[in-house]
Amino acid sequence: MASKLLRAVILGPPGSGKGTVCQRIAQNFGLQHLSSGHFLRENIKANTEVGEMAKQYIEKSLLVPDHVITRLMMSELENRRGQHWLLDGFPRTLGQAEALDKICEMDLVISLNIPFETLKDRLSRRWIHPPSGRVYNLDFNPPHVHGIDDVTGEPLVQQEDDKPEAVAARLRQYKDVAKPVIELYKSRGVLHQFSGTETNKIWPYVYTLFSNKITPIQSKEAY
Repeated sequence: MASKLLRAVILGPPGSGKGTVCQRIAQNFGLQHLSSGHFLRENIKANTEVGEMAKQYIEKSLLVPDHVITRLMMSELENRRGQHWLLDGFPRTLGQAEALDKICEMDLVISLNIPFETLKDRLSRRWIHPPSGRVYNLDFNPPHVHGIDDVTGEPLVQQEDDKPEAVAARLRQYKDVAKPVIELYKSRGVLHQFSGTETNKIWPYVYTLFSNKITPIQSKEAY
């Protein structure tokens, strides 16, 4: 098995199960799961310069622009040069993908294709704990107490854009922005698309794909 560091990206619309797949890849293969949402929250909490910039957009319910996200992610990746990693939530746009290109080549890009009805159902059952970013689904990982975060005991909320009428608009927006990113990686021969309605049915194929690139962790102590 090659000792080359693995560089992977996962793409998928809101509600596609990206977070779950990322956790499983991280646990099974020892990759660092690098989530742009997590880094944004951390930087906002720490009042860093890039966090302050992002906060101004988030407070107005605007998308954080490419140059802010790219700057944030580049500094995080710079700190992880010696690690295998998996990017989640970045690159979202062609501009971000081109910036990423300048520092490294991708080995694997996974795109999750989930039917619209499934996404709509999942998101309508999704509740979040905003300070931590923890996500619950009333069907397959409900909180111990309805409406309450398991860790802090604080209330959960349903995001406005998880409500059914907003989901269609989010999905359209995702498709428009993601299409050139998907095409870019497809043209390079590193894109692998997985379709289905259940993460548990998609997972074995993802596992096999990664197994061909990197040795799975054999024991829990190994990571």
